[in-house]
Amino acid sequence: MAERNLRKEYLNYHSKPEQKKKRAARNAARAKMMKAGLVRRGDGRDVDHKNGSTKDNSMKNLRAVPASVNRSYKRTKTARKVNPKD
Repeated sequence: MAERNLRKEYLNYHSKPEQKKKRAARNAARAKMMKAGLVRRGDGRDVDHKNGSTKDNSMKNLRAVPASVNRSYKRTKTARKVNPKD
């Protein structure tokens, strides 16, 4: 298997303005949950957006779940959760 060219990956995908905004929204959600005391650095938990929209950072849409749970959802092409767990 060939190694990933991270520089090329960043230039072609991660540096796009839309991706930067999505990343900033995810980071803001994590910071909001840390300020509320619901997650800590290195605790193995992810901040889950219940409705699948990373731009909706209201507290009613956020929850702290184990990383294994948050990363197990099947996703469609539009990155919506097919069967979100409540």
